[in-house]
Amino acid sequence: MKVQGYNLENRAKRGEVTVFLSLVFILLVSFITAMISSASLQVSKNQKRLLADQAMYSLFGEYQIELLKEYGIFAIEGSYESGNFKEENLIERMQYYGLSGIQTEITDLQLLTDSKGAVFREAVICYMENRYGLDLVRDLLNTAQQWEEQEIQGEKVEDEEEKNSSILEDELTENEVSLPVEGNPLVQIESIKKTGILRLVMPKDMSVSEKGIRSEEQVSNRQLISGRGSFPSRVDIDNIAGKLLFHEFILDRFQNATEELSEKRTLAYEAEYILAGKESDVQNLEVVVKKILLIRTGLNYAYLLQDTTKQAEAEALALTLTTLIGIPVIEKLVTQALLAAWAFGEGIMDVRCLMGGKKVALIKNSESWQLSLSSLLKLGTEEDSLEGEDTQGGIGYKDYLRMLFFLANKDEISMRTLDRIEENMKYEKDKKFFRTDACVLKIKTKNKAEIYQGFTYEFPLYFGYEQ
Repeated sequence: MKVQGYNLENRAKRGEVTVFLSLVFILLVSFITAMISSASLQVSKNQKRLLADQAMYSLFGEYQIELLKEYGIFAIEGSYESGNFKEENLIERMQYYGLSGIQTEITDLQLLTDSKGAVFREAVICYMENRYGLDLVRDLLNTAQQWEEQEIQGEKVEDEEEKNSSILEDELTENEVSLPVEGNPLVQIESIKKTGILRLVMPKDMSVSEKGIRSEEQVSNRQLISGRGSFPSRVDIDNIAGKLLFHEFILDRFQNATEELSEKRTLAYEAEYILAGKESDVQNLEVVVKKILLIRTGLNYAYLLQDTTKQAEAEALALTLTTLIGIPVIEKLVTQALLAAWAFGEGIMDVRCLMGGKKVALIKNSESWQLSLSSLLKLGTEEDSLEGEDTQGGIGYKDYLRMLFFLANKDEISMRTLDRIEENMKYEKDKKFFRTDACVLKIKTKNKAEIYQGFTYEFPLYFGYEQ
């Protein structure tokens, strides 16, 4: 009986061990199965994300090659040469590159024309930094701070001249007299201002371009496709160095009145268009020439106020004119009018030099001054044969364009630059479908994929040209 009881007890213990090991085995198998399932899920997730990454990379490899070659800008031409931009085009291309089985929705989209051209400015500045570095504009950093002062000086002289002329006119009207016409340069300058100055400043062997565009077709004027969402961006693109780099890009890639790069372009004076925004080359050039003339007149007038010899000449002529009409009391008013006219006439000579590819002194002295007081009478007549002298160490037409760009509104400059890029791509590069507001730079997507027995995996994806 003891032996039998011992066997039963041993069997019971062996049964407990068997059950315990079975439970352990089941748990171990369950754990291994769970690990395998988890690994399978993770592998499937990684595969789906890898497929989406691959499709996105491939999509962004389809950048518009001519846009990159001509302007250094990476962007997808989102209409795919149809001229009709649709976000579905981008998703279809990603599906073509292996995104099948994954539901994709574009949540954020950045286009080249977004933020009033700030996206475009950032792309250009990054390109210019990578290609040339800040050394390209280092010498301009100190000069740039003086440009605004020169513009203010020109506007101040213009205001003072208008005020002085008004007072002088009132005095003459009150005394029922007028200044003599003969020997009076004020009459000639007034005539020039009324008839326009382009004919006076253009080189005789150079004709003014008659090219023009339709403003309503331009990027800066038409209704644009807009991106959406937020993307990382630089905060320093509008500091002085950034602005100067952007302006150097314009001067490097777009022609101006003193240098023509391509006859196929719809405007010959592209830099002038970017500054003025008019429909014709004539209008754009006239706006720019007047701005330069305003600055030059201010600088010239400031010099005349320091040159006692020239002031004495103006006073002597003023005395002669006022004596002839018997009102010497207005001599000082006539003197100031003559000095302003003289500064304006010298400005005409300066712009004439600039348009001929010559340089003028920034600040005049007795040696660099070109126009005598008596020569004002011949300015704009058949006897006017002065062409202006090239000043060694002076500044040229491009330097004044730099100044005007720096003083202009950055958003207007950016959008008009996009105008020119689009026009040049269409007509010079024969890509009639091209639109800058169909150029994609960055994308964010929301993706959903089935990974295992009804389980789904949602994940975001971002890619962009970080210039």
